[in-house]
Amino acid sequence: MRILIVEDAVDMAEAIAIRLGKAGMACDLAESCESAEDFLAVQRYDAIVLDINLPDRAGTELLSDIRGRGIRTPVLMLTALFSVDDRVSALNLGADDYLVKPFDHRELEARLRALVRRESDQKTDALTLGPLSFSPATMTAQINGDPVDLTRREATLLGLLLRANGNVLSKERLYDGLFAFDDADVGLNAIELYIARLRKKLSGTGVLIETQRRLGYRIALDG
Repeated sequence: MRILIVEDAVDMAEAIAIRLGKAGMACDLAESCESAEDFLAVQRYDAIVLDINLPDRAGTELLSDIRGRGIRTPVLMLTALFSVDDRVSALNLGADDYLVKPFDHRELEARLRALVRRESDQKTDALTLGPLSFSPATMTAQINGDPVDLTRREATLLGLLLRANGNVLSKERLYDGLFAFDDADVGLNAIELYIARLRKKLSGTGVLIETQRRLGYRIALDG
């Protein structure tokens, strides 16, 4: 899951990124609407965390612009304002949810997961494939009810593959889901390492991660 955080309070933005990063989300940070537009021009996001008060223009203006361009990415607004009119205005412009500062980072994480699940039309929290069950909310997996020991990035990778519903995902798409722009020192070949680790943990379960030459990877049942 990849998140764009548009917040000019650097300490707050970095704290959010650290919390979400521990939850397996790759975060990019933008300190202004202009910077956010630069990110959105080259990257697809699963959700956007957008502050209302930004140095170059209001976050609601950016929200209006991206909705006007047909970008339907879920947007969670952050505001220090308590006016009901301000919140209603943001929702009417196309915001999917909002949080009033200060907030608990656990609530932000939970709301983002709920927005992404709703956007992807997930009717249930669990993603299943044969004996494998994966919970996006807790980033945990089970095989026939027994827990699978996964790191956060391994869990994120598994979630990406399962959400593809048997379709092939390119190495580039998986990289985008696992790493932020700040992880520029991590090469594309890191995906092969994480695929190998995940395959080892799924070995003997009947769940396979197939390599499609020059195309990418897909998860499927053996046979």
